[in-house]
Amino acid sequence: MDFFNSQETLTAIQWTLRAIISFIFLLFSVKLMGQRAISQLRLLDFIIALIIGNILAHPLSDEQLGLEGSMITTGVLILLYIISVFTSLKWGKLRSFFEPLPFPLIENGQIVYKSLARARISIDFLLSELRKEKIEDIQKVSLALWEPDGTISLFLNPQYEAVTPADMHLATNAFPFPKTIIREGKIDFKELNRDGKDEVWLKNKIKVTYNAEVSDILLTTIDNNDNLKVFFYK
Repeated sequence: MDFFNSQETLTAIQWTLRAIISFIFLLFSVKLMGQRAISQLRLLDFIIALIIGNILAHPLSDEQLGLEGSMITTGVLILLYIISVFTSLKWGKLRSFFEPLPFPLIENGQIVYKSLARARISIDFLLSELRKEKIEDIQKVSLALWEPDGTISLFLNPQYEAVTPADMHLATNAFPFPKTIIREGKIDFKELNRDGKDEVWLKNKIKVTYNAEVSDILLTTIDNNDNLKVFFYK
């Protein structure tokens, strides 16, 4: 365990062990912090990611720095992060500091110029985001909000919205979300049993319909009507 502490020199194996342990430690650290930490970074997420990255990077490039101290410091920071997240969920004032409320960039087809300065973005950036959503005319936008994670939420005026079955009072069926029951030649028994099916039924269905074995299949999904979509290895 000498590679944990500061050394005059480290062997190639010791450097490798440092990298492996740091990677595993960081992997579990991010898992502990939750999905939020790896989505669009907010203020608190950005700060913690920046600090942890610097703390763990130095022992991986400087043999005179011990790895143990960096891991302890990282553990304390993760604990503070978790406390801050849960505290902000309960205290509105603290939440508004870490995650300020969204504010409008466009209202009723007009750009709110002061909001652009508040968000630290230019008109060119705003136009770029509109183009990504295939919006060519600012006046079509009823509301554009700058979100705490640095994204823009866009809402078109009703006359420019796509017509939906609900607008035309048409009856629709439930959304047929397909479930994956075979992935890379292996059956997902949990998903299969959830639909009241078993391995015998699936293999017979594949044999009769495609004259194939499960091992030949890259991906298979099943819908609400028990219809299979099969994708074979090419």
